[in-house]
Amino acid sequence: MMDLRLTPANARVAASALKGRVDAPTYVEGVLKSVVQPLVNLCVAPNGSRTRQLLLGAQVTVFEEHEGWAFVQAADGYVGYIQAAALGPCMAVTYFVATPATHAYLAEDFKSPDLMRLSFGARVAVLDERQKYFETPQGFIPKKHLRPIAQPFSDPVTVAQLHFGVPYLWGGNAIDGIDCSGLVAASLLACGIPCPADSDMQQAQLGARLDQDAGHKRGDLVFWKGHVGLMVDEHTLIHANAHHMSTVYEPIDRAILRIATQGDGEVLIRKRLAT
Repeated sequence: MMDLRLTPANARVAASALKGRVDAPTYVEGVLKSVVQPLVNLCVAPNGSRTRQLLLGAQVTVFEEHEGWAFVQAADGYVGYIQAAALGPCMAVTYFVATPATHAYLAEDFKSPDLMRLSFGARVAVLDERQKYFETPQGFIPKKHLRPIAQPFSDPVTVAQLHFGVPYLWGGNAIDGIDCSGLVAASLLACGIPCPADSDMQQAQLGARLDQDAGHKRGDLVFWKGHVGLMVDEHTLIHANAHHMSTVYEPIDRAILRIATQGDGEVLIRKRLAT
């Protein structure tokens, strides 16, 4: 059975690659576009609930635009609907925001009007380099806040720690709100490591399973049903969770006991990423 989260088909159209596998009135190749707003919700249906979020510069394949909504597939394969006004032509992005957040300014001056706030992970095209700022289509961004996409971070835990204290948000992928799988995805993608969107997908696709008696190591992933966190060291977990409604550090033994006590089960599996 195909995972509907990853299947680009609705009642009107389907991706051409699905011809012969799903029934649809029309099959289309899709058109590549980029997100041109700081942050958009990827929804299960037009005006429906949020499933994930996409940041500025994210590339999507658009299969249909209908009544102001675009039916899209994100780069990680996730399918959903975003407002068509949030999309524009593909951007040749070259840098990403490498601090928790930044602003794009009207001029090369921090006192000039700020045009938009950008989250960690947003991607931009640098047009010109000035003394302290990069010029981008969105405005002038402090050079210290951007990092070349070709030079990713090397440690996912360092990225996760940049999100300490970020409010918990179901389906969130940004510095204004993030959930457990969003935190893992942001951390791995910033290191150039492909990562699916949801915790069950991450459990299935990421890393190698650890033996039950193996100790924890920085960067290990710990999975519960519907939840995931990253080990900071052998004793400490960092995770975005609805109990604290925040991204927090928590002793792993305490987290295991608390999660079991509140009725959410035992650890399902621990995984170690390749080094």
